[in-house]
Formats: sequence, C-alpha cells, structure tokens
Amino acid sequence: MLRLERQFGLRGVVLQWFSSYLSGRSFRVVFGGHMSAFVVILCSVPQGSVLGPRLFIMYTADLAEVARAHHVNIHAFADDTQLYVHCRRVDTTSTIARLEGCLADVSLWMSANRLKLNPDKTELLWAGSRHSLSLLRNSSLSLQLGDETVAASDHVRVLGVTISSDLSLDKHVAKISTSCFFWLRQLRRVRRSLDADSTRTLIHAFVTSRVDYCNTVLAGASKSVTDRLQRVLNV
Repeated sequence: MLRLERQFGLRGVVLQWFSSYLSGRSFRVVFGGHMSAFVVILCSVPQGSVLGPRLFIMYTADLAEVARAHHVNIHAFADDTQLYVHCRRVDTTSTIARLEGCLADVSLWMSANRLKLNPDKTELLWAGSRHSLSLLRNSSLSLQLGDETVAASDHVRVLGVTISSDLSLDKHVAKISTSCFFWLRQLRRVRRSLDADSTRTLIHAFVTSRVDYCNTVLAGASKSVTDRLQRVLNV
C-alpha cells in the first residue's frame, strides 16, 4: 500500500478501494455437494477481475525505468514487452551492445520480481529499407542473452500483424489470404447444410473478420497488395 501511495499518488478513497480488494480475501471450492475449507489468499488477484490489469501495470511500472536508463523505448502488453531503438547503419554494433545491456538489466529485474525473461520467445527484428538491410547482411546482428543467442528474423508477429524487416505488407497479406482461402474451402464443404444466416455468420467469423482486423496498417498500401485481399472478398 505504501508503494501505491508514494509511487502512484493513490490516496483517500481510491487507496482504501485497493486496500480492501487486496486484503482479507479467501476462497473455497464447492464440488458435488461438498465444500472445502476456506483458504486465505496472500497474493494474486482473481482472473478477469477489474483491478487485475491495473495492478499488473503498477507491478511492472519499474520495467520502463530500466529501459529508459539505457535510452531504449519500451511498449508493454499484458504478456509481452517490446523494446525499440533507432540507429544509423554505422551504429549497429553499439546499438547491439546497448540492447544486450538493457536486456541483461531487464532479466535481473524480472528475476527480482518473480518473472522470467524467456530467450526462446525473444525475437529480434532489424527494420529498414531493402538497400540498408542488404548492406547489413555480412554484419553480426544477433543478440547474446546469457548463454543464448537470438538471431535476427525476417519478420515478427505483433498483435496479429506480421511485420517484415523491410516494412512491407506482402507477408502479412499473404498470411491473411492463405487463412481466408483455407476457411472458405472448409465452408464450401458444408455449405449445403447451412441456411443463409448461418453462412453469413460463419463467413464473417472466419473470413471477413480476418480481413478487417488491424486493417489500418493497409492505409497507403499499393494496389497490388490490397488487390490480394479484394480477391478474398470477391470469392
């Protein structure tokens, strides 16, 4: 509670609200007419609770300070943390060293806060023009995380959007088109067993929703890219 007051400025009724939510809680299990004994909850919050996301943000707030200490930008999600840094082509070596130092401190912070930095799920993407990336092919662009080496990828997936190293949308659109045509083939097999309303619902659930998802990234895309998605809608 002292941290909530000092670091985040929560006082009065709001602080009492957090305090009542986190203290004096217990649970028991009822199954087949039998009831277990009460168990006092000393930590954590129920899944789906209103305060859960807010408490997680507060719990991981210090992580942003660790990144800023290395002059690295950070973007945090509920189960994912992304680090961004901009550099010139001639500064890639120093940038790698800065990222490795930042990740080492992040790993220490996570260990101290009962979290874990998983090298197997850590991805590295160098983004730039195709010309700049071609000049970096002979350079060592991997990251060293303890005993693990993270090699640079050609693309990464962020919130369902596939981002390529050259910032093109070809791979993202290709994945969407492949998925949509797969589901269209599956729906074609059972089309005779469906009425019109059920067909429309399934097409929206499995096809058009995929085309619409994060479609703002397609703003300004070339016609050759958007035409591939238009062919999906024309089927």
